[in-house]
Amino acid sequence: MGKFIFDSNLKADFEDRLLAHLQAVIMAKVRRGESFVFTWKDDISTGGGRTSVYIHPHVSLVFKFHGGRTPQLNPAWLQALTYNANTVRGLYVVPEPDSYTPPEQRPSEMVFREVPATAPLSP
Repeated sequence: MGKFIFDSNLKADFEDRLLAHLQAVIMAKVRRGESFVFTWKDDISTGGGRTSVYIHPHVSLVFKFHGGRTPQLNPAWLQALTYNANTVRGLYVVPEPDSYTPPEQRPSEMVFREVPATAPLSP
């Protein structure tokens, strides 16, 4: 279980594989100077609910991984997360897809599906 640390004081636990994908998407947007909202569902052990943070190029971010090996990134998951990050709603966690569906072939309404930060994800 890795940690996402925002502005040195807010910490959230994410499974290492998910955290690696979030890091790739977040850092790509930050490198381009883009700001956006990142929302996740809090674990029930921390009170439940939801947390949203405003990510911008001047905020301090730390991605602390538990494991020493970098997981292989799934291009379809990166595409899905990036698509969400580029919407008004902002970045939020979605389950890892088996394959990528181009935006023009997706349903017209995006479904907000939350995944608990501590839920195990299939490889």
